[in-house]
Amino acid sequence: RVVAVSAGLAHSLTITADSSISAWGEGETGCLGHGEDRSNQLLPKKIEALAGQRVVAVSAGSTHSLAIAADGAVWSWGSG
Repeated sequence: RVVAVSAGLAHSLTITADSSISAWGEGETGCLGHGEDRSNQLLPKKIEALAGQRVVAVSAGSTHSLAIAADGAVWSWGSG
């Protein structure tokens, strides 16, 4: 169940009830958070690097993404 969504210029992010983060859209800048896989994603794909983190907010920017955890940790990825 999706509890939050953020739409950027050419990608989107979701948080689900179990704090999983997924991303889809244009991936060439690394803004999808799928490691070395910078291919475009037509469907939401889980960001494995954040598995197990209690993410409470996400923001999709122009060519980058951010996530905030319940403990205040912040992650960013992509260009810029």
